[in-house]
Amino acid sequence: MFCSRLASLTLALTLFVPSLSAQPDPQRRGAKDGNAVVTALAFSHLYATPESLGPGKDRELKTTLIAGVGQTSELTWEAASAFFDKSAFRKFSGGKAAISVEAMGQLVSEKTPQSRQDMIAKTRQHADLLSTQFDQIEQQHHKPADELVAWVVKHYQVGKPLGVIVVCTGNTRRSMLGATMGNIAAAYHGLPDLRFYSGGTEPDAINPRTIATLKEIGLDIEPSGKEAARGKKGDENPIYRVQWGKGMETAEFSKKYTDAANPQEKFAALMVCSEAETACPNVAGASARIPVLYLDPKAFDGAPFEAAKYAERRDDIGRFMLSVMMQARRRLEPIATPK
Repeated sequence: MFCSRLASLTLALTLFVPSLSAQPDPQRRGAKDGNAVVTALAFSHLYATPESLGPGKDRELKTTLIAGVGQTSELTWEAASAFFDKSAFRKFSGGKAAISVEAMGQLVSEKTPQSRQDMIAKTRQHADLLSTQFDQIEQQHHKPADELVAWVVKHYQVGKPLGVIVVCTGNTRRSMLGATMGNIAAAYHGLPDLRFYSGGTEPDAINPRTIATLKEIGLDIEPSGKEAARGKKGDENPIYRVQWGKGMETAEFSKKYTDAANPQEKFAALMVCSEAETACPNVAGASARIPVLYLDPKAFDGAPFEAAKYAERRDDIGRFMLSVMMQARRRLEPIATPK
């Protein structure tokens, strides 16, 4: 029975992410298009206790929601008690023993940050999908996620820029994917003062496959016509304009993590490859150094399914970033709550 319900949810989520125009959608998208379980999950990400929102508890949360709202179109306190504070739940439900999907959708809609609405529609809907998949975050990445959540909560201040540099060896694949998916996650969860950057220990040039997999989820990425300094291999190193929403863009190119385009102090360094992790035991200027290692999609270059492997890595990192930003925003309340 559970498997059939889970299959139905998977189908619903697949249908929920159609191919959309790469333009910001002016309409508020808080109620998740009427899917009861997805609406309840978005509601939980906003209002459940922070302790219940780690990736290790995501499957249990979804199982509860599938068994609850998936059948009755309301979330009862009996079902929600493991994830919500009782007084807060009673407030949301108007003192009743259950809250309807409609009421949850309204609460989600009211709290949807403007930056999420301003995202490119296709990119935002891909983030919607990844936000239902936090149980797919690998166990080895749970501790780094906790560390990054704690760092963001400690240092985030509204109106003051805060930077994270994602570091790999060549700054061609994983670090570019990490910085871009981090910026998407920050916009999705309304943390506009948090910005992600990329860098390498031995920079080369951003790989075209990396650009392609990001364009696949709607990002507007175009060469600026300018070129940055070339690496040891001498390959052209174009500077790209990367846009994920209205007023949300950056310039990306392969560079040393110490490049002037990146923060120079009080940033967090995310080490996403084992080579960079070994090469940089200390990162000058960083207030935190967090290893969160991913396999290099380069290993599958030339395979008939190479595009799928790049998408796999993009989404692995995207789920990590979205989970971290969701947890950080929940713990920062009410500071980060949009007006």
